[in-house]
Amino acid sequence: MLIGISSAAADVEKRTLLVLGDSLTKGYGVLEEEAFPSLLGEKLAGLGDAKWQVVNGGVSGDTSAGGLRRLPWLLKTKPDLLLLALGGNDGLRGIDPASTEKNLATIIDQARAANPSIRILIAGVAVPENMGSDYVAKFAKIFTSLARAKQTPLLPDLLTGVAGVAKLNQEDRIHPNPNGHKKIAEAVWKHLAPLARSKKTAG
Repeated sequence: MLIGISSAAADVEKRTLLVLGDSLTKGYGVLEEEAFPSLLGEKLAGLGDAKWQVVNGGVSGDTSAGGLRRLPWLLKTKPDLLLLALGGNDGLRGIDPASTEKNLATIIDQARAANPSIRILIAGVAVPENMGSDYVAKFAKIFTSLARAKQTPLLPDLLTGVAGVAKLNQEDRIHPNPNGHKKIAEAVWKHLAPLARSKKTAG
């Protein structure tokens, strides 16, 4: 899904943000324009230094392995920025954290191979405590370990301040409602804005 975002000037540089994720990214249960990738597009347009296109690479139910399989096609959009927001479904399915981390690391490597100057932000996610304390702890380390190894900025938890808050979620208590997506967009933007403004720094 492509979301065209135009800035005021007609001759500005064209740039692309790819958001690779699952149902949270896809915007399950909300309108396309209410999902946080579209809201990020509005914020990028506000910078006024580029004509931004946002590629919503969210697929409901997707895992890190699924995202890795889809990546070559998505990289054809030539992203300048990548928000990597996968892993939640891996955790819900009890997939080995080592496998998830390997998949995410490969996604980063392939994105950088396609564009060495791409900026990348990793968005972590927490798994429910009913998965067991040992698994929860190992899963949480995926994202900090990955960010350190790949020298990549990290948003520790995509759903901070949203998960478990009834007024920010749909009736399933899993997927954010429009207000929840607004809060996610604000949290992501704090980490994404510096990367969007930096045109030459890989990350």
